[in-house]
Amino acid sequence: MRKILGLTRYAVVVPAVASMIGALLLMAQGSIEMIVVVFETIVNQSSLKETIVEVLTAVDAILLGTVLLVIGYGLYELFIDTDIDVPAWLQVNDLDDLKSKLIGVVVAIIAVVFVGVFVDANRASDVLSYGLGAGALVTGLAIFTYATKKGPGKQKTQIEK
Repeated sequence: MRKILGLTRYAVVVPAVASMIGALLLMAQGSIEMIVVVFETIVNQSSLKETIVEVLTAVDAILLGTVLLVIGYGLYELFIDTDIDVPAWLQVNDLDDLKSKLIGVVVAIIAVVFVGVFVDANRASDVLSYGLGAGALVTGLAIFTYATKKGPGKQKTQIEK
């Protein structure tokens, strides 16, 4: 029974790979959109505000792809293979590591979306509501991070395999 329960951890392979595929899709679409924006700006000489909004939209897709990639790597690393070759900043040792990495990327996405609304002349009336919403969300994430942060006396010991 113990062996069967141990094997269930491999069920995480499907969502991990699906997250990575979704990440690659969003990053490709964001990159293609960025190239299209550069080309259209040069050819049609688009306005600065229009260009900024389109660039930020492409960056938003790339950042969302980054979130999915971090989730995919994190799940794979936590459940399947701790020796996966990733940069040191992307190494995930526990769920708290994954949580903090995700919160960092989510805050970046919130900032990009807010700046997009801020510079879009057609949505000037939405700036205050988006700003308050973004501020509330970032504040909530900060409080959550602080409340769930492990202190020096609360460190969990890592179980050897």
